[in-house]
Amino acid sequence: MRQNIIFYLSRLSDKLYFKPLVFCLFSIGGALIAHLADDTFLTDIVPDIQKDSLDDLLSTLANSMLVIAIFAVGSMLSAFAAASATATPRSFKLVVADDVSQNALSIYIGSFIFSIVASVAFKNGYYGKAGYFVLFVLTLTVFLLVIVTFLRWVQRISKLGRLGYTIKKIEDVTAKIFEKRIKAPRLGGSPIIDRVDKGIPLYSEEIGYIQYVNMENLQVWAEQLKVIVTLTCMPGSFISPDKTLAFIVSGKKDISFKEKEKLSKAFIIGRNRSFYNDPRFGLIALSEIASRALSPGINDPGTAVAIINSYVRLFALWFKKDISGNIPKVKYTRIEVPDIQPADLFEDAFRPIARDGASNIEVMIRMQKAFTSIYSFTSDEVKEITLMNARHAFERAEIAIDYKVDLDDLKKERLHFKS
Repeated sequence: MRQNIIFYLSRLSDKLYFKPLVFCLFSIGGALIAHLADDTFLTDIVPDIQKDSLDDLLSTLANSMLVIAIFAVGSMLSAFAAASATATPRSFKLVVADDVSQNALSIYIGSFIFSIVASVAFKNGYYGKAGYFVLFVLTLTVFLLVIVTFLRWVQRISKLGRLGYTIKKIEDVTAKIFEKRIKAPRLGGSPIIDRVDKGIPLYSEEIGYIQYVNMENLQVWAEQLKVIVTLTCMPGSFISPDKTLAFIVSGKKDISFKEKEKLSKAFIIGRNRSFYNDPRFGLIALSEIASRALSPGINDPGTAVAIINSYVRLFALWFKKDISGNIPKVKYTRIEVPDIQPADLFEDAFRPIARDGASNIEVMIRMQKAFTSIYSFTSDEVKEITLMNARHAFERAEIAIDYKVDLDDLKKERLHFKS
């Protein structure tokens, strides 16, 4: 239950309306709670506040915040459209979830609601002497908060939607999920110790991408049923009724439909992939940006080079677990989970760029240098995969590049991979 709540709250917090709604509720509470000061000792010590000055402050706040909120929404929509057009549509959710922009919009709308509620209460004699003073202080605080927020938001909106910012945003969220998965590889489950397809198959009636697997519930149900669950799909896998979610190893010949239904509810399936539980999706989104940049209509190899640099940083983070020697603790002993294969990470990251940038010598040289860097900090198994991808990238370039001098330069970089 706890994991489900955390997952749904994280999804809810990404919605554009969530933070403004929360701030509106706080604003209404703040405007009304000032009345409580009238029944305290503050009535005898606070100065009198001119009603006209408070009325002017609230009117100014109400008139200006609605305009600023509309302006903020327009600017954010422009930034979102730019991010989808110049980067990849998959980056839209990350740009929408920008904390500074969401906080700014929340404060603008919340301030407007605060001023309206406080003004109505004020004009109907809801406050006494202390209430007027507390409301005056709250209004000044809101003004100060709006000014500080506006200054921060102006700086952020100048970056929001820009290609460089979007790339950094995707790299950052991918690094976070990498770190999360390094701490809990296989989602905290056990490695698969036997054939993957051994046991009773579990299917899903839904069609879409696995966004989340509730390992706690799956472990509890597996203990109750006294079974071992072997996952065949991870977050990011596309599921349809013909594909197996997992195999259930049980002492029984079969398990009931209700029991299967219980187990299948641990898999949250949606129409789209999610960055937050799917380490490979961030790599795919970055490669989409690079492929778009390398298209003839855009012809921006510098963006592809920047993304290759991002991959080196991400791979350095991910593969450090292979040479650290630390054995992760298994939390969910009745769930066997497949490992993320290094070859899949290389395929997600480098194959699209090698294909679309094969004729660009600058991109291909940078890619070979990236492979050299990755080769230097990975285990022997990953070194072999790195060599294979370097060879494939070079062979693509050999076919696409006609100029001999460029190929000679590329061969010099490829020499780093010879044993």
